[in-house]
Amino acid sequence: MSGTTSSLSPLLRAAPAEHPYKEIFTSLPKPGGGEFGKYYSLPGLNDPRVEKLPYSIRILLESAIRNCDGFQVTKEDVEKIIDWENSAPKLVEIPFKPARVLLQDFTGVPAVVDLAAMRDAMKNLNNDPNKINPLVPVDLVIDHSVQVDVARSENAVQANMELEFKRNGERFGFLKWGSTAFRNMLVVPPGSGIVHQVNLEYLGRVVFNNEGLLYPDSVVGTDSHTTMIDGLGVAGWGVGGIEAEATMLGQPMSMVLPGVVGFKMTGKLRDGVTATDLVLTATQMLRKHGVVGKFVEFHGQGVGQLSLADRATIANMSPEYGATMGFFPVDHVTLDYLKLTGRSDETVSMIEQYLRANKMFVDYSEPQQDRVYSSYLELDLAEVEPCISGPKRPHDRVPLKEMKADWNSCLNNKVGFKGFAIPKEEQDKVAKFSFHGQPAELKHGSVVIAAITSCTNTSNPSVMLGAALVAKKATELGLEVKPWVKTSLAPGSGVVTKYLKKSGLQKYLDQQGFNIVGYGCTTCIGNSGDLDESVSAAISENDIVAAAVLSGNRNFEGRVHPLTRANYLASPPLVVAYALAGTVDIDFDKDPIGTGKDGKSVYFRDIWPSNDEIAQVVQSSVLPDMFKSTYEAITKGNPMWNSLEVPAGTLYKWDPNSTYIHEPPYFKNMSLNPPGPFGVKDAYCLLNFGDSITTDHISPAGSIHKDSPAAKFLLERGVDRKDFNSYGSRRGNDEVMARGTFANIRIVNKLLNGEVGPKTIHIPTGEKLYVFDAAMRYKEAGHDTIVLAGAEYGSGSSRDWAAKGPMLQGVKAVISKSFERIHRSNLVGMGVIPLCFKAGEDAETLGLTGHERYTIDLPSKVSEIRPGQDVTVKTDNGKSFVCTLRFDTEVELAYFDHGGILPYVIRQLMKQQ
Repeated sequence: MSGTTSSLSPLLRAAPAEHPYKEIFTSLPKPGGGEFGKYYSLPGLNDPRVEKLPYSIRILLESAIRNCDGFQVTKEDVEKIIDWENSAPKLVEIPFKPARVLLQDFTGVPAVVDLAAMRDAMKNLNNDPNKINPLVPVDLVIDHSVQVDVARSENAVQANMELEFKRNGERFGFLKWGSTAFRNMLVVPPGSGIVHQVNLEYLGRVVFNNEGLLYPDSVVGTDSHTTMIDGLGVAGWGVGGIEAEATMLGQPMSMVLPGVVGFKMTGKLRDGVTATDLVLTATQMLRKHGVVGKFVEFHGQGVGQLSLADRATIANMSPEYGATMGFFPVDHVTLDYLKLTGRSDETVSMIEQYLRANKMFVDYSEPQQDRVYSSYLELDLAEVEPCISGPKRPHDRVPLKEMKADWNSCLNNKVGFKGFAIPKEEQDKVAKFSFHGQPAELKHGSVVIAAITSCTNTSNPSVMLGAALVAKKATELGLEVKPWVKTSLAPGSGVVTKYLKKSGLQKYLDQQGFNIVGYGCTTCIGNSGDLDESVSAAISENDIVAAAVLSGNRNFEGRVHPLTRANYLASPPLVVAYALAGTVDIDFDKDPIGTGKDGKSVYFRDIWPSNDEIAQVVQSSVLPDMFKSTYEAITKGNPMWNSLEVPAGTLYKWDPNSTYIHEPPYFKNMSLNPPGPFGVKDAYCLLNFGDSITTDHISPAGSIHKDSPAAKFLLERGVDRKDFNSYGSRRGNDEVMARGTFANIRIVNKLLNGEVGPKTIHIPTGEKLYVFDAAMRYKEAGHDTIVLAGAEYGSGSSRDWAAKGPMLQGVKAVISKSFERIHRSNLVGMGVIPLCFKAGEDAETLGLTGHERYTIDLPSKVSEIRPGQDVTVKTDNGKSFVCTLRFDTEVELAYFDHGGILPYVIRQLMKQQ
């Protein structure tokens, strides 16, 4: 692991005498004498409003006070936060400066590419390129590189790692260069684990002690599941890669002061119910309540009954229920977890003393003071029942007892989120085939992928060991997973391997095909690898609706694997159970899973462990030394990483022939002065979408299709098809990524009149072209383009390429019913205009077909534009309609004035001496 330690910014080094809140700057004494350091005391404000604030808002308040300099953060901003109860409903804007930034490799590569390109831009503008450096600590974990090429093998980990270094050596080398070229950047090598689990077990500070200044840890990350750290009491959430880069460079994040939903938990989970069941239940409740743009804060005696890992599972899925974060304040459970994971006694003591002194600690053994929330929800944990979610969205929860009936409904229903429209006479079809000489068959609902994967669950010992106990019981009864089911186990860190081996249960997972394939994100992000050719052929030739069951957090269509139309999220023990059953068309209460070695039927209840069984194995197998030894090894790297040779120097030497790393065009011909705002004139509609277009649809993701514009580009540059790798691995090359934007094979574009796929109509000629090819036609002819969309445009992972790609394709504006929070922010960051239809209106109600030309008039001076103002859109057929301009803050308007957030940052840094 490489990188340098952080140092305080000039603001934080300023003597307290110069600080607007110097009167509350005080020492934190150690119990045995001396002091831990100094801090800004919230009780020192002597303001009764602070006592009522949700804990999550107190973290925003402390940051604003500590960073208050009268310029980036003012006393007026601090007052807005103190007065949260009254100011939040008014949607006021505040600045926030997180303590650190978290990257993973897929988003880390473009971030480091942009930093390198910004250095070049500074040099070209005759300024000091070394002004471009992270000003806050940046933790970069290389975790998205595990493709499941080799599964069901004892040598899977090493084989997959060798393939990854062969494919991604250039990308890894570039990140290793970045760790030495930039200050404040820590790089965790590949093979170490999933970024969010590494963050939870190792990187999370909870409280920083930075040269004697104490303050709460807070983090923004370029993956939407950064929220997992909220389970540890660290305020964290996902932002766009573009916004993260600006944060690294010292810019405050501009955000609307959020409302906070108080989610009270009572009681405890029943026997046989897992944390995954709880999170799928909470996700459905919160989605129904409506929490987009809000914090959710969990409280109540039921929270005290939840393990830290259970809390992290719930916090992890904040993006799926739509919240900015799902926050669990620090309590004794948190402190116990910090000790378990190897944090020193002195560090844990400092954390507890600081949080107690600053009224940020919850003690469930004491009477709880009522806090004010924007709205309230309550759940009795005893009411949670086993469930899964799918087949196409994470919030479509299905109780396990209703699964068989729900599946049959999905076969009958028209094509949609809960439907496949399979004709009645086709529903019992059996596709027989030969699997390596063995007779095999598939039906609708047959499981072909079963993956224990994803940050959501692999950090939770109770569900991981629960899965292993299911495998043990099944093995002992003589059940066996069919060999054509692609099974895999991808732990989030090496700790999981240690406790599975210590428990003696890994061998049972191995016997059922759940061999460890690597440490990182796999099936959940589309790195499921190929299915066996015979299986693929049986699915394709017979039009089988095949199923994947995974312990992930995302199951949008086309994400997990192109050939699994039905994808269900389930707990790791349920993944094993469904793999054994071989189908999702089963009622676990009534139908046998299989036949045992004694010839008798084996039922779900025969292989399902009790909570006590699981707790006993967790207690005896999960030990502090496992965490210490795992993360000591990480700091030393691994032989393949350590042998990578990287160039020296602080300016990157771009290779024009590289198909992985390419200098982006964002700063070419950049001027000293901002270009100013722009309108849109006579634009064509590039794409016309309905609701729920996700970043998986927009952003290049997964494998590169053999006939796509990106494939053509790579073939022309001598890249063999077998070496295409994934789009994620090529995020550092804008030429590949622009071609992969809107290239999802399941995308539904209304211009194609019902046809599904990555093409559109070039309006002037009527030709059907790949989206990229049509976009280039428009660009070459000097025509602007826009995108029409429905509700929840840009939901899903926080992918910056979902904004960078459209911008490079020439899209000037997106008009939708509503935007996902991070994606709207990313569009703003790239200088694309986000507009929302007025309530009750959309393209359909307005009679827009997408064949019109669109004009959006905006003032030429940014001072004449207001956040959220009305804007009239005119079409060439005489129609006009009013939209809301979704630049939500004055800072976002400044970014628009500069042509995006990164040109803005460059011009700000140039002013510094």
